[in-house]
Amino acid sequence: MCVVLIRSLILYILVIFAVRLMGKRQLGELQPSELVITILVSNIATLPIEDVNIPVIVGVTPILALVCFEVIVSCINLRSPKLSRLISGSPKIVIRGGCIERDILRELRFSVDDLLMALRSKDIFDLSEVQYAIVETTGSISVMKKSAEDTPSRNDLKIAADCSDPPVLIISDGRYIPQAMESLKLGRSTVEALLKRNGLSADNVFIMTADESGKCFVADKQGRPPKILMIGEKNDKS
Repeated sequence: MCVVLIRSLILYILVIFAVRLMGKRQLGELQPSELVITILVSNIATLPIEDVNIPVIVGVTPILALVCFEVIVSCINLRSPKLSRLISGSPKIVIRGGCIERDILRELRFSVDDLLMALRSKDIFDLSEVQYAIVETTGSISVMKKSAEDTPSRNDLKIAADCSDPPVLIISDGRYIPQAMESLKLGRSTVEALLKRNGLSADNVFIMTADESGKCFVADKQGRPPKILMIGEKNDKS
């Protein structure tokens, strides 16, 4: 039993390493070649786990070989668009100018239900809202709404807005996140003073985020309503 656990751990670490090496896209939607490699790697990894008579190296060698092959093919694809189209295909326009391209749907073997489901995943329930839609090589769909149906932006409404990065997590389950605090140039003493003024301590904080403006979101471990605090202000806003 111990041998099986050790072999499983070795192959588990190896597969994680392999997926990380192949790139972040392996964790999301896959190109055809990436999907094949991922399936093969997972299947090969199970063989030495299921049969203790198979040496671990028999699983390790082909996994590393497949990963190297995928990395090489990815590099070649970057330099050869023709080979990339041959391996991964090319995006297909399924709605152009608001009109559905029936021939392309048949080529992709996309039924009407498949198209509607893909659009619903983009929060579109009415075909009349769509100006342009493309089925990507990963199988996902990209949609551009008609101008009249699109959500207006701040520029459209002539509303001025400053650009800023999203809030970052600075306390998680009572523990400070030093890297996040450094990115905001925020000292621990400043945070502790803010919490103390509002009757809190870091140990009692479940989640605390902060942004560049000094606005903080604080949720405690007791499950009370979260507080919105501002660094430099004495009173909280909730």
